[in-house]
Amino acid sequence: MCGRFTLTLPPDLLAEIIGEIEAARVQPRYNIAPAQEVAVVRQDAGGRRHLDYLRWGLIPPWAKDASVGNHMINARSETVAEKPAFRHAFRSRRCLVLASGFYEWKAEGNRKQPLYIHMKDGGPMVFAGLWESWKSPEGAIVESCTILTTYSNSLIRPLHDRMPVILGRSDWDIWLSREATSEELTPLFQPYPSDLLAMYPVGTGVNSPRNDSPDLLEPLNEP
Repeated sequence: MCGRFTLTLPPDLLAEIIGEIEAARVQPRYNIAPAQEVAVVRQDAGGRRHLDYLRWGLIPPWAKDASVGNHMINARSETVAEKPAFRHAFRSRRCLVLASGFYEWKAEGNRKQPLYIHMKDGGPMVFAGLWESWKSPEGAIVESCTILTTYSNSLIRPLHDRMPVILGRSDWDIWLSREATSEELTPLFQPYPSDLLAMYPVGTGVNSPRNDSPDLLEPLNEP
């Protein structure tokens, strides 16, 4: 699962994905929550990458109202090729969701301790995403997205049985390619290697989506 994440990458790392001009548009975020706008990379027919901001929580074209997206912030990678809400997006509307890490919670008695998971080398954590365009009854166009999940690796498993599909640098092009087949994409859904990730506890300020400041990433001084 992925229900809260961050985007605090320095401009040089962002430029590797979207170029210097687009990277300058990205503002740091420390507690991105469902229904908020998230930074994604899409590729046009000419193969050029573009930065866009989409609502987090995919709204299928057939939805009667936008609230449907509140239940579609994640999509199970094992079934996206068949599920009506995701199969058309999986074929032709894939995107990279930009992140630097995500939060997960560990049950400790009657409380839950938030932990921050990030790349051990400090690099970008790019999620496999799908996007859709929905037209409201009033005629407004809303573009939205979802993050694919897979079963957890050994680091995440004690916290949750699902984790986001994290794409390595060599996977970005194939995920965005309009010519990629299901057979080529399915191997990308493996859990990201545990030894390439790191994790530490943070304060409970992240529990509220109203909080979005650098101090949320401060390591918790545990007794």
